[in-house]
Amino acid sequence: MTREHPDAQAHGDISEVLPGLHFVTGSMQMKAPLPTRFSRNMTIIANGSDLTLVNTLRLSEKGLAALDQLGSVKHVIRLAGFHGVDDPFYADRYGAKVWSVDAPYKAGFGEGEPYFEAHEIVAADTQIPIPGAQFFVFQSTRTGEALLHLDRDGGVLISGDCLQNWARADRFFSLPARILMRFMGFIKAHNVGPGWLKTAKPDPAEVRSLLKLEFEHVLPAHGSPVLGNAKAHYTPTISAV
Repeated sequence: MTREHPDAQAHGDISEVLPGLHFVTGSMQMKAPLPTRFSRNMTIIANGSDLTLVNTLRLSEKGLAALDQLGSVKHVIRLAGFHGVDDPFYADRYGAKVWSVDAPYKAGFGEGEPYFEAHEIVAADTQIPIPGAQFFVFQSTRTGEALLHLDRDGGVLISGDCLQNWARADRFFSLPARILMRFMGFIKAHNVGPGWLKTAKPDPAEVRSLLKLEFEHVLPAHGSPVLGNAKAHYTPTISAV
């Protein structure tokens, strides 16, 4: 089953947050349970001239031109089962290989038939062509979820829905989202995603095992990058799960 690619939604500019690691914040429009819009992020990993997109969001033509200036898109990584709506766009446009957690690509929250199939399902021992990269794949969750750990710069974690950092509602939030998501506990710095905890129901011990990893930085799918002392910032919240 295939479907038309969703249109590009509002987003900011691509910026380099660490050497060879670029970050762009965009938006996601949801229709249910009520119309809301909130932010989401894509991380771009440059390995020479080869680019890997993590937590994709479709860019405008201007944004795509800026992306092409960085190199050639070769890989797409899907870390969260509730993400990935824009993966097929990049697969079609660039012929990129799609690496995904074990979760079907379905519309909404798992409705209907799958509309896309990843080229490879990732596991903890999956080797991705990025130096020093390793997956942390949750085994206990109801929905697929992983983090990508980069052994560089003191350790970098790229997260899907698990680790978030919405210290405040940013410019991509609609008014209903500002109210609702604050009430639901999403608007909090160095957070473990409350919606993810409720829906995915991970084993708390497995969440706490993230603290065995060494990481100085977190580049989340939701919220601002945490650059420096990330493990110390997240330890209280992770320990409390």
